[in-house]
Order: sequence, then C-alpha cells, then structure tokens
Amino acid sequence: MKRNISLILSLLVMATMLLAACGGGSPTEAEAPAAEGTESTSSGSTDAPAAEKKVATFIWVQEFTTLNPLYSTGWFTSITRQFWNCWAWQYDENNEAYPYLVTEIPSFENGGISEDGLAITLHLRDDIKWSDGEPITSEDFRFTWAMTIDPSNVVSSTYPYDNVIDIETPDPQTVVMKFESPFAPWQSLWQGLIPAHILQPVYDADGTLDSAEWNNNPTVGCGPYNFAEWESGSYARFVRNDNFYNEPAKIDEIFIRFVPDDASQTAAIVAGDALLGAFIPYSEVPKLKEAGINIMTQPSGFNEGLFFQVSEEHSHPAMLDVNVRKAIVMAIDFASFNEDVNLGLVKTPGSFWDSLPFYNDPAVEPYPYDPDGAKALLDAAGWVDSNGDGTRDKDGVEFVIQHGTTTRDVRQEFQAVAQQQLAEVGIKLEILNFDSDIFWGTFADNGPTYTGELDLQEWSDSPYGFPDPDLYYWLCSEIPNADYPSGSNSFFLCDEELDALIQLQSTQMDPAERQKTISQINQIFHDKVYWAGIWQDPDVWAVSPRLTGVKFSGVTPFFNITEWDITE
Repeated sequence: MKRNISLILSLLVMATMLLAACGGGSPTEAEAPAAEGTESTSSGSTDAPAAEKKVATFIWVQEFTTLNPLYSTGWFTSITRQFWNCWAWQYDENNEAYPYLVTEIPSFENGGISEDGLAITLHLRDDIKWSDGEPITSEDFRFTWAMTIDPSNVVSSTYPYDNVIDIETPDPQTVVMKFESPFAPWQSLWQGLIPAHILQPVYDADGTLDSAEWNNNPTVGCGPYNFAEWESGSYARFVRNDNFYNEPAKIDEIFIRFVPDDASQTAAIVAGDALLGAFIPYSEVPKLKEAGINIMTQPSGFNEGLFFQVSEEHSHPAMLDVNVRKAIVMAIDFASFNEDVNLGLVKTPGSFWDSLPFYNDPAVEPYPYDPDGAKALLDAAGWVDSNGDGTRDKDGVEFVIQHGTTTRDVRQEFQAVAQQQLAEVGIKLEILNFDSDIFWGTFADNGPTYTGELDLQEWSDSPYGFPDPDLYYWLCSEIPNADYPSGSNSFFLCDEELDALIQLQSTQMDPAERQKTISQINQIFHDKVYWAGIWQDPDVWAVSPRLTGVKFSGVTPFFNITEWDITE
C-alpha cells in the first residue's frame, strides 16, 4: 500500500463520482462541527439531546479519492473505511490478526487451509449485518471478488483478488476460496466489502459500478459508524451506526476536516479545534508536545524512499547503470537530513522490509554518504563534465534527471537538499511537485509516474499486505501500457531474476522458505539500487488528552474505535 497515494481510476470516472456524491459549495455555518463533546447541528444528526452528543473532529491532510474499497487503496481512504466498512479480520496494537467477520482465522491446523494450499475456507459469524439490517453473507464476499476482477469495472487494482480462481458459497456463512497455486499473502484479501443487495442491481442495469452513486455516498455500510455526508474540499461526517452488530461506539459522530498542509493540521490541534491528527511530520512534534498533545507512534511497515526508474524506453540513459544509481545514493547525506529535518527521531532504512526483521535477515545497511566515492563511480562510468558547465555529460547527453513527488513540505525539503548535494558531484536534479491526484494519475490519465516522466520517484510505501511481506507491483506484467492502463509498475522495471523471486514468494506457505526468498529480493533491491530508503515512516498520531481508550494498529489503525471516548 502506498502511503498517501494509491492507484486511482481515471479522472473522468472520478469526476463522475464526485459530481454524483459530494455536492457543491462550501458548508454552511450549521454544517460546521460543534465544539468537541457537544451536539453538531448538521443534517443527518441523531435525535440525542444537544448536551449529550459527542462529536470528535479529526484532521486529514489529504482528501479521499473515493470511498468504494474497489476503487482506491490510498492510506487516508483505507483508514477512514474502518469507521463505516468492515474487514474479514482486523489487527490489534501488536499488529496481530484477530477474527472480525469470521469465527476464526483459517490455518492448516484448524482445517481452514487445505493441505495443498489450494482452498481456504472462511466461516462467517451468523450475527453480522449491514447497517440497513440485511445480513452479511457469503454472497457479499463472492460479489466483492467478482466485481474486483470484472474488466467492466476500472478498479484501482485487481490484485490480490485475481489470484482467486473461484469462490464457492455452499451456505450463507461459508466462503470457499479456490486458488490455482498456493497464495501466501491471502490475508491481504477482504480489506473491505461491498453490499451485493445494493450494488448488484446497479451492475445489472449499467454493466459497471464505475459511476455508482454508492461509491461516494455509501449509505449502507457495516462498520460502527454510518456515512453521513462528504463535502468535497471541506469535510466528511460519520454518525454512530445504531444497527451495529458489535458493541456500539461511545462517540456519536466522527467529523473529518480536510486541511491543505501540515501547518494547518498542527494549528487546529493546538487550538483545540480537533482531537486527532494523522501522518504527523517530525518537525511538528515539538510544537504539539509543548501544547500538551500526546504523540503516539505505531509501526506500519512504511518507509519513505526513492524509487529508481530503470527503463531503456523511459529513463535517462545514466539511470540504466547500476554504478551510477549507486553514486546517486552515495552523494546524498540521508543521515544528516534525518538529524536536521526529522530531529533525529528516525533513521535511514537500509531495506524496504526494514520494519519486518524476520524478512530482513541478514540486515541490509544503507550505502554510506561518500561524495568522493560517488565522483569516482561517475568518472569510471564515463560521466564527466567535458564542457565545463558544471554538469556531467556522456556522448553528448547532459546528466539532467527529474525527481518527482507530492507537495508535502518535508518532501520538498528533501528535494532541495538532494538537488544541492547532487550538484556538488556534477548531477543536475530537476525537482517537480504534484498534487497527489495528479502525481498518482494512471497511465490512462497521463499521470507523471505511470507514463515514465520521472527518473526518481519519492513516496512512503510498505509491503503490500503488511505485516505480510508481499509486493507485486514490481512484476514485469504490471508495467502499464495502452492495453493495461491500470498497471502499477511505475518504474517500468523488468528484472527477470527479481520477477521470478516475487512470484515464488507468493506461493511459499512455509514462512522459513519464504523468508529466504524475500531476503534474496531484499538483497537485489540493495545491490542493483532499485530503491533507497530516506527515512523510517511509522504512523505518527497527534492525540488530544481528551480522547480516552485510544489504541492504534499499524494495519487497521481504528480497530478499537468503539472504545474511544471524549472527556470534558
């Protein structure tokens, strides 16, 4: 999962969705959140007395792309989904899975996983239901799978559902998933459901779910809260689901306000206008602590990193040389950046699996900061400043490369540092910033990442199914093109050795064997310099002391949201 970003459907489809569901104009005074712990007078509120209603305002620095789990896996969208939607299993504060919609998590020991690994059976609870009172059944699981892999739906990705070749539903509480070969990352399935009884008629009528009103106005859900409204560019509201099948939430309403940047988020939290902030940059931590705000950190598998585009068709020719890529990394002082900008609170990760020690053995260390060594590598590769303009060149080609990322402040600070330090070894770095929806526009949208415009791409990412170590979007088959515009390999990298190992690890049900394979992949990432860590990026939350019962998971952060409460 990409932090803060993810594959999204085309801008045309998104525009249709937003028009259908989000409404226009700015919120009226009556729609603004009331003071914390008092009643909000916005539409859709419950009939609770004003003095009794508890409203918790959270701050998100990025808006959703869509709410339908099929169409976006972006971080802010995914964590919000836990308010109103449901996973088959959730993860606790130790990032350990526990049953949620199922009675037990399948294993070889309990017979949920067949001996050959080709069938996995889920037994659903008999008391789970949608917010309109309809039971959640095996048909909802089958429908979610079928709609995800149906080419009529332009979903964010068909993975991992395309590894399931069939689903049998012998009764309403039994889901039998069939696989052509064992699929080790199967726990990354069922991170959200869509209601068959609501969306099957839409699909039957339109032949697609792409423009379904439910996508951005999911009036029927299955979480502890119901979706109430989403005012694009301003806020979203979720009110307590009184039809919830588990313990009801103590807080009546979650009000999410969207703000444009980190400084706005900090200001709102310090002023007491919000009880929670997410994705806190380390530079803001001292100010928040000084204001008495609790800072809670939870490992979530994420690391900020540089992704190298390695493609004869798209990349600058220098990027095809492994020693040049190594020189780029050696020319940047990552450690000093983390000391100065991230206040020494995080280190430079040496591995994409830095937060999963079991799959990072032997541990991979970052390349050292060594500008003289970088110059020597560049000289040996034939990149020299032959015309005295300060920029290296070779065969008439100037060493000028593009580094693109989102508009987040800390990323722009890193770009400025990298630009200066690379210039000192003779590499000219052009820095580009994009709003997230543009940066992550698909191949069909002509997005800069998926059309090969950027030699260096920067974002925070984790193994796809953390705490599972799987990754799939480095596969050759995921390279986007006109016939496969939703391809997720934005590096246009096709390494046959790497490809074979990625495919192998996904079939290895024996953890020890899989660990060996992931370690091989890890070493390739390092030795061939396909990725370089910038800073460790666990989830950092700013929590008002007025919020009680708060725990976080790095996988399903709001797993215990029903236990949260507000004190005076």
